[in-house]
Formats: sequence, structure tokens, C-alpha cells
Amino acid sequence: MAEPEAAADDLDALIDDMDYLPGHFHLEMQLNFEPRSPAPLRARDLQLQREGARRELELAAAPQRPGVQHLLGVFAFYLEELDEARERFLEVAREDPGNLNAWANLAHVYGRLGQEQEEEACAARLASLMGLDADPEVSGATPLRAARCLAEQGYAHGFDVGCASLEERARVLVAGLALYDKALSYGQQIPMEEKRGWYFTMATLFIRLDGIFLELGSEEQKRLPAFNRTLALLRQVLKASNVCQRALAWCYLGMLLERRDTFSTTPMGVHDCGYSGTDPLDCFGKAIEIAKDRPLILNRLAKIFHFLGKQDMAIGTCNMALDVLGDPELNWQAYCTRAKIHTTTYLHDLERAKAGLGGMPDRSHLARAKADLEQVVRVCPGLRTYLDISQVYYYMGVDAMQELLAVDEAALNQALVFLAKAGESELGAALPELQLLRGKCLRIKGEDANAAACFKRAVELDDAGSSRPEGFGCLLEALLAQWSQAQLSDGELGREVDAWLRRAQDKYPAASLRQELQRVWRGNTDEVLGLARALVAQGRLELVRLLFETMEREGDCAGQRQGRRAFSV
Repeated sequence: MAEPEAAADDLDALIDDMDYLPGHFHLEMQLNFEPRSPAPLRARDLQLQREGARRELELAAAPQRPGVQHLLGVFAFYLEELDEARERFLEVAREDPGNLNAWANLAHVYGRLGQEQEEEACAARLASLMGLDADPEVSGATPLRAARCLAEQGYAHGFDVGCASLEERARVLVAGLALYDKALSYGQQIPMEEKRGWYFTMATLFIRLDGIFLELGSEEQKRLPAFNRTLALLRQVLKASNVCQRALAWCYLGMLLERRDTFSTTPMGVHDCGYSGTDPLDCFGKAIEIAKDRPLILNRLAKIFHFLGKQDMAIGTCNMALDVLGDPELNWQAYCTRAKIHTTTYLHDLERAKAGLGGMPDRSHLARAKADLEQVVRVCPGLRTYLDISQVYYYMGVDAMQELLAVDEAALNQALVFLAKAGESELGAALPELQLLRGKCLRIKGEDANAAACFKRAVELDDAGSSRPEGFGCLLEALLAQWSQAQLSDGELGREVDAWLRRAQDKYPAASLRQELQRVWRGNTDEVLGLARALVAQGRLELVRLLFETMEREGDCAGQRQGRRAFSV
């Protein structure tokens, strides 16, 4: 019995002396910490991130595939799909028997399954690969394996789940980049093409980190080193043979060159890398040219352009992808992205019209979005498609400016039908946007009590720290509508507002909540004043004070919003 214990002690001592540890389940990511959110919401977030990782697998080059497979295995593990997790890690081990993370992760899964022999066998295999046996051949390969182990761990940090703030997300991204730097220190023997894949992922993480710094209003000196390094990394990725990485690198370069205007002076990295006279539009054009016959890459570019607010460019890229592959069953992403662009354009124009900055939006955008989504729904329906087409039918069914009157009852009913289909899945039922949209449809149909129930569920499903308290605002409006129609007494209204306002204060940032309350106040002035009188009569003076503070600060907040500068991330 002493020999296994001695071997275990030797392995523990070796691990303590190392500056890295194989496996994903010990990484300092929120994914591995005690969940902050209820189990159903955590499962929802895990499933959404897993869908993103699966899409990454479609475009991943061979050296990057193990990192994605590990991530899928980790998500399956935390979703209690232990057999799926084991198969993911076994697949990596079969393709690369020297993969350190595969054996470490398998040992963790077998431990959860209670299969001690398999767990010990994986631990022994890991110890051998790490050089515990002092095998000259194995020891010589250890730095190479360590480098890949660290790079796969760094990759996972881009898919963390459960971060409650931008600062927390930034810390996770910085930790992932540190793992990549450590991988590069071990990886002198790594082939250059594989290293360029690492550079590509590092550049992606750096761009996301810079976006967070912009949103937080960080000082230039904090952003500059990472910004300059990202340019240098992308310059290396532009030499890659992988078409996807090369096309996306040109696109990312265009994004960074647009961001140079957010600095007081042009960052030196722009000049050092030879991009002083490079126009961002030329970069985007080169990305499209490289991907012109690759629908999957064109679809990725279209999503990025859409995210950047370049809707005409995004539409053109979707059209290129559909010219190459027009079958909605094989290229549904292009149809869905084009529909999303049309819907977003309509909503953008609608907001401008509400603010008095433009005319009424062109409803033909809704018709085009509906046509694209109907093609996809017929051949490969899914949760996201159901949600998107429900949104389109909702806006086709309501008056544009107030969203208070039904102009097409059949369209509203169709929206509810698709929402019901979306809610059939466990994931769909846990999405706050589904409950919010369903509540809006029911409110238009005059079913205020049912609408309020949906809005309550939307608030419950919102993540803590969410900056979009629209569900709470709609809930207040639904409660006020019930009260004005004598469906709620003064006391019932007071209790409901008290309970849900306290819950909203715990969940949403104060500035976002105040802005939503201002919207409700502007649109329902008489009802809010009536509510205030009822609350005073009930002795709920704290709630009344909050309402009047909201009114007093409205002008100040508007001034602050006008003074803030918006950036494209």
C-alpha cells in the first residue's frame, strides 16, 4: 500500500514545483467557482456559451480544435452531462495521446463518476507525460506539451460564464492572455502556423479587453500597451495560411484603425507596424475579398460588420454568402443575419423618429426580415429563429410610435405562436427576452394581468447587474394599467410596486433603473401621480421619495447622456 501513496506524494510534489497545472477545472474562472445565480439561470448561460463554442468548432483550424473540444467538455460537465464530457475529452486523447489537458480533465470526470481505477489510470498517464518517469523521450517533449496545455487553457478564458461586472470580465481576459504568454515561453518548438493561431486568439482577447476599457472610460495609458501589441499580433496573423484567420485579421485590423481616433495622438504601434496610411475600409475590403467564396467566413464577417453598425456592408456580405450558397438549410446563418440587420435598421430608425430626429421608419425592412426568416423556419427551425421572427411579427402588429395599439391582430397572434414554440425548449423558457416580448404582445391585446406575469418572469430571469431593466418598466406600466381599470386596489398596487422595485434595485445598476423609471414617468404621468397619492395614503413615503427623485434628476441625467461619447466596439 505504501507504493501508490509514495507515487501520489511524488506527483503532488512535482505539481507544487511547476508553474502550470494541466486541466480546466482548477482555472480561476467564474465557470469553476460557486455559482452566483440560481441553477436554471446558470444552466441557461452555460448552454448559450456552448452554442457559441460549437460555432467556433465549425471554423477552427486543426491545432485549435482540441481547445474548443475541451471547452465543450467542461460545459457538458457543469450541465451534468458527464457521458458527453467524457466523450469530448476522450476524443481529444484519441487524436493526441500526449494532450495533458485531456488526461487531467478525464481524471476529473472519472472522479465525479466514481470510477476510481479509470481515474488513477488517467492520473498515471498524466504523470508519465509530465516527465515523472524520467523517460528521456517523454521529458524532451514536455515543454511542447506544456505550451499547448497552457494555450488551450488561455483559450477557455474567452468563454467564461457568470462574470457580474465589466471589471471581472477584464480580469478573466487578462488571466487568459497571461496563460498564452506563458505558453509562448514554453513553445519555442511550436510550428509557426500553430503560433499564428495563438496570436489570432490573443488578438481577439485583446480587442475584447480594449472594448471593456473603452466602456469603463479607462485612461489612454492603460489601453496603449495592449493596443500596440494587438496590432503587432495581427500583423503576424496576416501571414497565416488559414483563410479564416487571415480574413478576420484584416477585419480586426480595420476595427483597431477606427479606434485610433479614440486616442489623443495616434498610437506608435500604428506607425511601427506600417499602418500609418492604411484606411480601415481597405482592411474590411481585403477581408471580404479573401473570404469571397467561403460562406461560413462571410457570415462571420457580416455579423462583425452588423455589430460595428456598418449595416450596408453587412447586407452586402450576406448577399455574397447567399450568392455562393443560397440553400437556406445549408446557409441559414446568412438569412438570419440579413434578417437581423433589417430588423435592427428598422428599430434604429424608429428610435430616431421617436426622438424627433427623422421620419417614420421604412416598414419594408420588416417585410424583408420576415421573408428571410420564413425560409429558415420552413427547413431548419430553431430557438433563435423563432425569437427573431416573433420580434418581426410583433413590430408588424403594433403602431410604431407608442406600441399601444394593434394594427395587425393576425401578426400579433403569429408572434405569440412562434414565442410558444420557442418556449417549448428548456433554454427558451429561461430567456428573459422571450418573456418580455410575450408580455408586450399580451399587453397590446389588452391582457394586462397575463402581461404582468410575463414581465415579472422577465425580471426574475434577468442577470444580476443587467443594464436593461425594460422588463421592470413594462411591469410597472402593466400594474398601472390594471390599477387604472380597477383591476387592482390601491393597497394591491402599493404592495406590488414596493416588492418589485426593491427587487429591481438589487438587480439593476442605479443609473439604468433611474433611466427606465424616467421613461415610465414620461409615458404615464397621470398614472404615476395617482400612484404617488395612493402610496402617500398607505404611508409608503420611501417609494414616493424615489419617484420624485427620479423626476428631479431627469434633466441632469439627460445632460450627462448628451455629454458622453459613444464608441463602436
